[in-house]
Amino acid sequence: MKKYGGVVPPILTPVDENEKVDEEGFRGFIDHCIGIGMHALFVAGSNGECLALTQAERDRAIRITIDETRGRAPVMAGVMDSSTCRVIDNIKKLEQMGGEAAVITPVFYARHATQDETVRHFEEIARHTDLDLFIYNIPPFTGHLIKPPAIFRIAEIDNVIGYKDTSGSFVDFQTCLSHFKGTDFVLHQGATNLSAVSMLLGADGFVPSMAPLYPAPFLKCYEYGVAGDIAKTMACHDVIMAICDIFPLSRSQTSSTKYAMSRLGLFDKRPLRPTEPTTPEDEAAICRKMEEIEELIARLP
Repeated sequence: MKKYGGVVPPILTPVDENEKVDEEGFRGFIDHCIGIGMHALFVAGSNGECLALTQAERDRAIRITIDETRGRAPVMAGVMDSSTCRVIDNIKKLEQMGGEAAVITPVFYARHATQDETVRHFEEIARHTDLDLFIYNIPPFTGHLIKPPAIFRIAEIDNVIGYKDTSGSFVDFQTCLSHFKGTDFVLHQGATNLSAVSMLLGADGFVPSMAPLYPAPFLKCYEYGVAGDIAKTMACHDVIMAICDIFPLSRSQTSSTKYAMSRLGLFDKRPLRPTEPTTPEDEAAICRKMEEIEELIARLP
């Protein structure tokens, strides 16, 4: 397995009533993720509500993660921001915390002109750091789809070592799988519904938000996918798709995820404002779905 390969959950960020990071709950959650066998952690991503946190609390979440893992698992930290200089500032803070890997999107809240601007974005950032850098393609949040030719150009930068694709464009991901086959470059599927087929076709891992709650189907999907066992991988896929049915059971996927994950008993279900919290009706529906999922997991190969 490559250093950042495998099942890498984008960990959520527990907060208290003042929307500060719940450090005790967060540390317990990080230990839980490591204890159940997650291969690496991705902190301060979309699932972690990184841009809803204040900058100070976002930095604190990253610092706590690096401190609590104590080298027990690789940590990828989101440093995405709305300009190149802001990303560089975030990376400098990450370096001071002892971080090793930064995850970077194209800039957002901007009118994108060309693919070249995203290539220049990465080139300038790379000139200011020796950290491992990941390309993060998530056009619904950035308004910009990075196409394979630009990804290939960015990958030529020495310290750009991987790519997380949450574009949902599977044809483009297949193009990347073919281009990077046999190299050290890390390819992660960020769309959970495409995880199984991506593993079977040679991806290095995937980034599922619900893996800390239901580790078995995700870890088995990775293992069977690497082994090329189509039947068992697709059996895991069926369970994973049932898990994804939790997301639309409230008005916000974040709220659904946080409520379901709060059932671990480690932290509160609270999302950051202005996200709609779950209602009692939502929570009852999520609990019913969780019971169904447990039954499906019990029948996994």
